[in-house]
Amino acid sequence: MDPPAADPGSAKAEGTGAQGEMDLPVADPGPVKDEGLLQCPYCDSEAMHKLAQFLLPGLAAVCVDGTTGDLFRKPSVVAVDLRKEMVDYMTQRSETFIADALIESEASQGADSEMPEDPYEIISIFMDDFSSSKRNIIGHVSGWLLSDSRDDKIDDFVQEMEMTKFWPLERREVIAEVLLKNVDLKTKFHCPEKYENEERLANHKAQCSFRPVTCPNDGCRATVSVRCMQDHDSACLFKILQCEQHCEKHLLRRDMDRHCVTVCDMRPMKCPFGCDSSFPERNLQEHCSEFLQLHLLKVLQGIHKKGFTDDELKDRAIQLEKSDDHGKLAKAQDARSLTNIVKDLEVKMKPSS
Repeated sequence: MDPPAADPGSAKAEGTGAQGEMDLPVADPGPVKDEGLLQCPYCDSEAMHKLAQFLLPGLAAVCVDGTTGDLFRKPSVVAVDLRKEMVDYMTQRSETFIADALIESEASQGADSEMPEDPYEIISIFMDDFSSSKRNIIGHVSGWLLSDSRDDKIDDFVQEMEMTKFWPLERREVIAEVLLKNVDLKTKFHCPEKYENEERLANHKAQCSFRPVTCPNDGCRATVSVRCMQDHDSACLFKILQCEQHCEKHLLRRDMDRHCVTVCDMRPMKCPFGCDSSFPERNLQEHCSEFLQLHLLKVLQGIHKKGFTDDELKDRAIQLEKSDDHGKLAKAQDARSLTNIVKDLEVKMKPSS
């Protein structure tokens, strides 16, 4: 497969008119004028980023489905043209989405008809419609659409486009921002505020809940809206937290599960001698000392399966503990080691009968 050409970022590369749709400037274009007013340019950064990430596998699917079985065309050959068509199509659909939604809402009064509000769901519908229109005969076969082979080819082409920087994330984010604002019917994901002059807009932008901020956690490169920062912080993998099991360690959220399961000395464990106790691993020695008599009885029952009554076993346990001058019994932390110590002590002990 020939790799798609890297995005040159110039009007000559994709034809006059393509540049305006495909390669919008990445820098903040500033306030947008709407009916003579200046509109706040901010939107939900995470929602925009999610949409931007969706665009590349969406394009890959269109390219793969449109060339499957074609000996003369490969996904990389059609990627440039289909990218422009896809963005043009979704932009046009998004520009009329709100008007179409209002018309449909009025037409279906009293009926159970709800327009989706999630921008990701809306753009997915646009993408599916465009993709369906570009599939060839094989691409329309349900067996192909559900096959692992199709998924593998799409994943491979996504990786190829990422490696060649065919459609960089920052450029997709520009497109995603336009789409997000166009379909955000209830302004949940972008700021609707408008002002008559630059000064008032600047004052608003300094306080806007949609203004982008960088996550303060070391290692996290996420940019999120102020209004979403608390939610992001509560899930950020780079947030340093105290161990959930309350040991003294502080570690990254992304390392928490592994720490708690593998190395944390506060992870819960069951008694290795089979009693019903459960306790933090760091308390194992304390537990072994506190319940030594009970553990001794269990070990003695295994060693002397016959010939000893319960009272005799209790007496033997007391004798063993008294003859243990070096405290080895209390230091045993599993049944095997305790059994070996008991057997050694019994050899040294005088017969009790």
